[in-house]
Amino acid sequence: MSLVELVIYGLATYRLSRLVTRDELLSGPRNWLWKKFPPERTKFGYWLTCVWCTSVWSASLLVISRIIIPETTYVVAVVLALSAIAGLLTAYEDKQS
Repeated sequence: MSLVELVIYGLATYRLSRLVTRDELLSGPRNWLWKKFPPERTKFGYWLTCVWCTSVWSASLLVISRIIIPETTYVVAVVLALSAIAGLLTAYEDKQS
């Protein structure tokens, strides 16, 4: 894996982890799961709140997908990485305002 690919997959892991744990897009399924597995009482519920925890599984999913379907995974990783960059730049811009 080249350094560029490592950065792309690293940003994709960040974006995928944030998507699962924090973003509004997946709040419905996340809230439904929280009702069944409360974060304060279950490991699985906690996992859905922890970006650090979720990043391990997100990275694993990307690596396994890269082995099985490399071209498709790379395209998805690039899209996620670009989304991560846009989000990070927006957060930076908001702090400057």
